[in-house]
Amino acid sequence: MIAWMQKHNKYLVITIWIATIAFIGAGFVGWGTYQYGSKAGAIARVGDVTISQEKFNFTYRNLYRQYADMFKGNFDDAKAKKMGLDKEVFRRLVSQAMLLNLAQRYGVIVSDEELAEAIAELPAFRTNGKFDKRVYETFLETRGLKAKTFESILRDDLTIEKLMGFLNQNAVPFEKGVIASALSVSDKIRYQVLNPASVDLNASDAELKKLWEGEQDKFMTPRRYTLALLWTDTSDLNASEADLKTFYQKNSFNYTDAEGKELGFDKARAQVERDYRIKKGKKKALLDYIAFKKGKKKATETKELAVGDPSLPQSLWKEIESTSPGGLIKPRPVGDRYVTIRIEKTTAPRPMRFEEAKASVAVQWKKEAAAKAIEKEAKELLKTPKKLSGESPWLSLTGSVALPPLSLPESLQFVQKLFTSNEKEGIIDVAGKKIVYVIEKQRFGQNDENLTKKISATADRIKKGEFEGSLLKSLYEKYPVKSFVKGF
Repeated sequence: MIAWMQKHNKYLVITIWIATIAFIGAGFVGWGTYQYGSKAGAIARVGDVTISQEKFNFTYRNLYRQYADMFKGNFDDAKAKKMGLDKEVFRRLVSQAMLLNLAQRYGVIVSDEELAEAIAELPAFRTNGKFDKRVYETFLETRGLKAKTFESILRDDLTIEKLMGFLNQNAVPFEKGVIASALSVSDKIRYQVLNPASVDLNASDAELKKLWEGEQDKFMTPRRYTLALLWTDTSDLNASEADLKTFYQKNSFNYTDAEGKELGFDKARAQVERDYRIKKGKKKALLDYIAFKKGKKKATETKELAVGDPSLPQSLWKEIESTSPGGLIKPRPVGDRYVTIRIEKTTAPRPMRFEEAKASVAVQWKKEAAAKAIEKEAKELLKTPKKLSGESPWLSLTGSVALPPLSLPESLQFVQKLFTSNEKEGIIDVAGKKIVYVIEKQRFGQNDENLTKKISATADRIKKGEFEGSLLKSLYEKYPVKSFVKGF
């Protein structure tokens, strides 16, 4: 996903402000961290524009939250580092700084009145349809942000929005005609889907052992940790209805539905109560930690767990992996209670014995064998395309048709690849499956009102993307980038 975003950076960088504003309504605390020293220091300079540490942190946490939402919470600092999230944020901010240099050159500014109006219009800061200064100040306080810092970030985003609004990027009739030619083409095909999952293959122990012997370094036991766990319960902490409502009012922007809309107190009550108890229980957990450290309190339990065990959150596993045996990890919330951890010992990974690895080896063997089997079958089918079992309706880039047994997303992916191919017949890979196809008929459709709207919108989007990409390329040649941080 990061690679895709980097490839299509020209479409994303201009609209950073949209994500920034969306971020306001979703939560900030706990969504990833990345520090490079001084909080207020600059991490880079692009032309006459400085990129501050605070802005980097804000944008990093914003993008981190988007990925956490995308992966439904299965995203942590380790994955962010592996994906190069910090470098992606840096690239975005450099591109944004390029545009801010251009805005300065041509005198594009956002006045204090425009900025104030933009903040007042943000739904997260409104109560009963009106701007609520208390909510705004609470937002800044709970996130450790100064109003000056937040408003500076938002002003930059609005400046870029205004700058791009001055530049006409809509497609002209000729360009729309080119897009129309591509979008109005329809194909009718014969096809057959070959799925490795449907291939029934079984390996002998000799075959599995041969694979295991050649790739033993791929079949290792996980690193294991013996942990002394001290649990601090928070369920016994009293929480009156008034306390919960006050807590909710101060933090209401942290409770949103899947669409980012703020939840009412009744719908958010269970989460509010949990968060309230966790906040109030922190002092109790710290007292337990001190007693545990001094030997005045014993661990609740001792467990040996493989790294990444789901009984502890992945963010906590990162701390465990970076702590030496004998080290203590301060209280961290897990569910509705706190845990203090002492690392007793670690057990390094080792190559699995054949019997231990057999099940995993069998999975890999079947995956490789099935892929080879359908590759061979696909090539044979291509020799006699009339034998292909499926027949499609008319397909086009603007349509949305499922081709059984493919799912709709897989079908759309196949159609996109089909229309970028110059071959009348061939084999297309989608989600590990192979689709053998032959185009039987082709036609040019008549433009209807809906297609005309799609063509216009698509042409405008393509031209905008190409324009922004070319603009950024020229700006990168004009404004030097000086990074104050290694690795960027």
